[in-house]
Amino acid sequence: MFFFLSKVLTFLSSPMVWFFALLIWGLKTKDERRKKKLLISACIVIYVCCNSFFVDELARAWEPVTDDTYMTSEKYDIAIVLGGIGRIDERQHRFDFMTAGDRLFQTLELYHRGRIKQIMFTGGSGSIRYPDHKEGAYVKKYLHTIHVPDSAVIIENESKNTYENAAFSKKILDSLQFKGSMLLVTSAYHMPRALATFKKAGYANITPYITNRMSGPRRFDWDFCLLPNAEALTNLNMLIHEWIGHIVYKMRGWA
Repeated sequence: MFFFLSKVLTFLSSPMVWFFALLIWGLKTKDERRKKKLLISACIVIYVCCNSFFVDELARAWEPVTDDTYMTSEKYDIAIVLGGIGRIDERQHRFDFMTAGDRLFQTLELYHRGRIKQIMFTGGSGSIRYPDHKEGAYVKKYLHTIHVPDSAVIIENESKNTYENAAFSKKILDSLQFKGSMLLVTSAYHMPRALATFKKAGYANITPYITNRMSGPRRFDWDFCLLPNAEALTNLNMLIHEWIGHIVYKMRGWA
């Protein structure tokens, strides 16, 4: 039930839904004065939500600043990589990595540099329509293909959200009597909720490792500040989804 409701909230929190709701309301109303206000509001909403400078500032305020773990030589026993890093190509029966694939790729670099001993990937199906599409199974196949030994890989492929990532992974690690040091690897915008959730689940000696940061150096270029950008809209949508998720997790005592 919670999984289904989270998908509904994701839909309702989308700026594009707000835009079209205002637009349709404006076109349907008979009151000319109200129509004008609604249509202007729709234009303002879509312009602000597509503004790269505005969204970049929101991301910068939200994404945490952590130690530069990448630049150190410290070693860890395991890196826990959170799922949601791509989608399954049904026709070719393969996994297509998306932006969050950086979580796995940066972890692989750490592994090949000898800075982590094992990779644990946690992620099942995040789809209501395709519950049998287990992301972890495809990632395991990919890691095997690029010759990462099975002994260095632990897969958890039943979790549907961050809470289950933490809970299900802990069951596996506890069963292995794991007591070593851990890296928690996820996207910068997702790290605040992920780290809070894992700590709440009882993880100790865990270090955050941020990937695919959304915010960049502060820019004042005229096109960046003034021209609408579809990528900014996409980023804002992810941020809003993450804010809602963080609030819900706090309310449920998961983070």
